[in-house]
Amino acid sequence: MKQLALLITTLSLSLIASAQQYEYEPNADFPYGRPNPEAPAQIKDWQELIGTCDCKSETRNPDGTWNPPADMIWTFKYIMNGTAVQDEVLVETGRHAGSIRQFIADSSRWYVHYYSTTGPTSVLPAWEGNRKDDQIILYKDQTAPNGMEGKYRIIFSEITESGFKWNGDWVNPTETIVYPTFKIVCRKRK
Repeated sequence: MKQLALLITTLSLSLIASAQQYEYEPNADFPYGRPNPEAPAQIKDWQELIGTCDCKSETRNPDGTWNPPADMIWTFKYIMNGTAVQDEVLVETGRHAGSIRQFIADSSRWYVHYYSTTGPTSVLPAWEGNRKDDQIILYKDQTAPNGMEGKYRIIFSEITESGFKWNGDWVNPTETIVYPTFKIVCRKRK
């Protein structure tokens, strides 16, 4: 009997320790997870985006015209026990994508690793940047079709608890040339 009580106590303590180890993961009480208090403070840069949004997405064609808006669902959640942020994009056109966002304290920057159904790759491209006020700005080196050096710039703007805007632009190194290629407007589900 004493051995059974010891076994039950050991299993109970193990389950409690395991639950605490993953307490910031998405669960029934917190379906999008929670920021881990041991993570860098910047984990809260994404806090207004956490949850599910209904969005309208527009992409630009190579000839400069814009495609009609497409409906999409964009969901953000805390992962890795509240130390990183993941998103998932489901577009009515069948184009789906996602990103994993990690803040690296040594460089004081966010690194966003992107993947999609339209361009599977063995090496995930990464954008890097930071939040300032109500904007998160991320960059990745990208040469323009004409060979001009530049970057692809992503801006999350007008970030509030009820939604945000997202723009993708090609920019030259001084950002005096801005060529929009992608725009999204999102409203948070209640």
